[in-house]
Amino acid sequence: MMKTLGLIAGNGRFPLLFADAARQAGYRVTAVAHRGETPEALQDRVDELHWIKVGQIGHLIEHFKAAGVETVVMAGGIKKTRMFTEYRPDLRALKVLAKVRHFKDDVLLRAVADELESEGIAVGDATQYLPSLIAEAGVLTTRPSAEQWEDIRFGAVMVKAVGRLEIGQCVVVKNRMVLAVEAIEGTDEAIRRGGRLAHGGAVVVKMAKPQQDLRFDIPAVGPTTIASMQEVGAAVLAVEAGKTLMLDKAELLEAARKAKIAVVGIAGDDCEECHE
Repeated sequence: MMKTLGLIAGNGRFPLLFADAARQAGYRVTAVAHRGETPEALQDRVDELHWIKVGQIGHLIEHFKAAGVETVVMAGGIKKTRMFTEYRPDLRALKVLAKVRHFKDDVLLRAVADELESEGIAVGDATQYLPSLIAEAGVLTTRPSAEQWEDIRFGAVMVKAVGRLEIGQCVVVKNRMVLAVEAIEGTDEAIRRGGRLAHGGAVVVKMAKPQQDLRFDIPAVGPTTIASMQEVGAAVLAVEAGKTLMLDKAELLEAARKAKIAVVGIAGDDCEECHE
């Protein structure tokens, strides 16, 4: 009998790519998607789809239990600004919120994972189904200059410090100065903000938070990241090897080559490994 895998789908390309990979691996995929966030195209990529509003955790659990799902994965984010506009918590969600002391990403997602696991539904790591899209270490397009490597090293230290505070996963730097820190607006807007201040040549560094649980909220970049960098003349994208998802990887790297943007995968545990 074909095993059913649950998908908690957020926004972007990640849910689509995950659904394709899981079905190719022989799984039946039943998904819960979020209105206003998840691409409508997911409908054609899964075996069963159920739509909810952001915050309807009770409905999400009921759907998976009815479908006999034992393992779910989370793929794609939810815009944080939706918490201020269209957040509609049900009674189960209010119960979860009552248990947390603050609304940091990892805290909230772990609380949701705990609630699922209390119902016998395990939360798995989506990246295990997409190993070819995980960034590898080394120079992936053109080689950064010696000065840009210095900015990469500096940015790696800064983004880990920002991550420890649960602020974001990305910084934009130039000449060893932080121009922008990703917060609630997301990576692309942080790139535009920092890139405009740099007047060209900015270095973008995106890495996992030191305490990050890769079952959810994995750092991700894609062709839109390169488009945002090209828009403001940014020169380098450095991502954490082994912990960053490169969506539509071939397209991303080809776009970077055409734009003459250097893309590198760097080690996260020891910034001394961010060598030339």
